[in-house]
Amino acid sequence: MAELPLVVVNVQRGGSSTGLPAKTEQADLMQALFGRNGECPVVVIAASSPSDCFDFAFEASRIALEHMTPVILLTDGYLGNGSEPWCIPKMADLPEIKPPFVKKSDEPYIPYKRDDKRLTWFWAIAGTPGMEHRIGGLEKTIKGTVSYVPENHEYMVKIREEKVARVVEKVPDLKVYGKDSADLLVVGWGGVYGHLITAVRELQSEGYKVSLANFNYIKPLPQNVREVFGKFRKIIVCEINLGQFASYLRMNFQEFTYHQLNKIQGIPFTVKEIKDNCIKLLEGK
Repeated sequence: MAELPLVVVNVQRGGSSTGLPAKTEQADLMQALFGRNGECPVVVIAASSPSDCFDFAFEASRIALEHMTPVILLTDGYLGNGSEPWCIPKMADLPEIKPPFVKKSDEPYIPYKRDDKRLTWFWAIAGTPGMEHRIGGLEKTIKGTVSYVPENHEYMVKIREEKVARVVEKVPDLKVYGKDSADLLVVGWGGVYGHLITAVRELQSEGYKVSLANFNYIKPLPQNVREVFGKFRKIIVCEINLGQFASYLRMNFQEFTYHQLNKIQGIPFTVKEIKDNCIKLLEGK
């Protein structure tokens, strides 16, 4: 969709029996968000269902190419081994990907000049005459020469963070499954969605005032999170770890209290576990 050469990568899943590391979506959130040196932010998104994996893989590629930033897509073995009916989309129905290619009219080419809106550089296709430039990991001036100025380093750190923050233009508002205001908001992200939505639907049918908000966009977060959270009396964050997303929410929205439901047994939640904990919270036990 971006009119770029196609590269197919076949990644074999590792595990303890192979001596390779085994990764799961929920336990690796903090590593995805902060596991780099020198204040280098990346976009982080997560799929919630087997069919979601295609949609969010496409979305991750689109964000990476249009905003020129790394994107981490979190999925897990539970989704990978799951199945659901899925209609293979036609290529013509997929949205166009528009990388920020440099134009001939932009000459002379300044390799590290940024777009005013997205803060991206303009991408020169390799081999284009007159657009040769140095690449590498060291920080540079706008013309591509290496910079050793301390103030420039601080500027680059801040502008990288702001570039990722501006990806929010691609992030849809957080949806609430159920009433927009209720006694309890169940919060999850990624692959716990299936169990959470089932539990919430059963609780609603039993007369409990409960709604669900499941996140797919982790960094940047949707713009309406504070508005959504503020309409609920209690919030419980459910995840397959010791509370990484709950901690992340506390960092960004400190005015709310986050109750937690955590499980780290190598298996997903059961619907009964979720319901029992929600009922205890609702009844003040």
